[in-house]
Amino acid sequence: MLGRLITISRPVLWINTIGTTLMAVWLTGDLWRWDSIWLLIWVTLPFNLLIYGINDIFDQETDNINIRKGGFGGAKIDPREVPWITWGVILTNAPFLIFFGLNYSLEANIWIWAYSLTFLFYSAPPARFKGRPFLDSISNADYAFPLAFVPLALGEEPIWLAVFALMAWSLAKHTYDAIQDIDEDAFVGIKTTAVYLGVNKSLVWVGFWWIVSTILFWFVNIPLALANLAYAAWLIWLIRQDNSTQNAKRVYKYSVAYPYVVGSVAGVQIVTAIVLGAI
Repeated sequence: MLGRLITISRPVLWINTIGTTLMAVWLTGDLWRWDSIWLLIWVTLPFNLLIYGINDIFDQETDNINIRKGGFGGAKIDPREVPWITWGVILTNAPFLIFFGLNYSLEANIWIWAYSLTFLFYSAPPARFKGRPFLDSISNADYAFPLAFVPLALGEEPIWLAVFALMAWSLAKHTYDAIQDIDEDAFVGIKTTAVYLGVNKSLVWVGFWWIVSTILFWFVNIPLALANLAYAAWLIWLIRQDNSTQNAKRVYKYSVAYPYVVGSVAGVQIVTAIVLGAI
């Protein structure tokens, strides 16, 4: 059962939560702090099971017709697995949330709960942000929330411009990644931002928010902003040259997902070193 829960939590994508949490630690001025260990453990299996386990429960219909699912892109679950996935989410997350409530500041806990509830209701009704155009993207800004709650939990002030810049970046990246699932989501009636706008208008929406993130990063660190702009422009170009959803799937698999996972740890260290040198 544990092995199945690990699979459902998509460990290849844990870097999205671990990397941001580590960056938040480094932005406090230290490369390692032992008092961050419980936050780092939480954003491995427990929190990713919350994100993807809940998502798999409520996306069974579209996952069953999505060729990307059943492997790297996420599990295809059996309806009989729903009860113990639900209990897995509760039993792995509740102890951490209780510990955080007892040991961290109110401000840190507000951000932690916002992080948790936004991901929960991205997939789960009644909110189900995933099926609400624009709210689905805006809700995914919460990938940046560790940049706020980690420093607050450790008694430090967050670098708010970096928080808001990464929020804008994450918002855009969500719609960009959702382009590949337009056909499957539209077929089962899930109206994401990508479905609502279509490929070309989605790229305009994505480009706007990546420009916003670049401007905000500019006030944190100029090399970081330029690297962000170049990466964003490259991602948009990859889809613009062939705006089919099939191409979007290939882009995600070969040009975005694998290099991102392999290079993220080193990349985050380099970027953070640049930022730390500027503060």
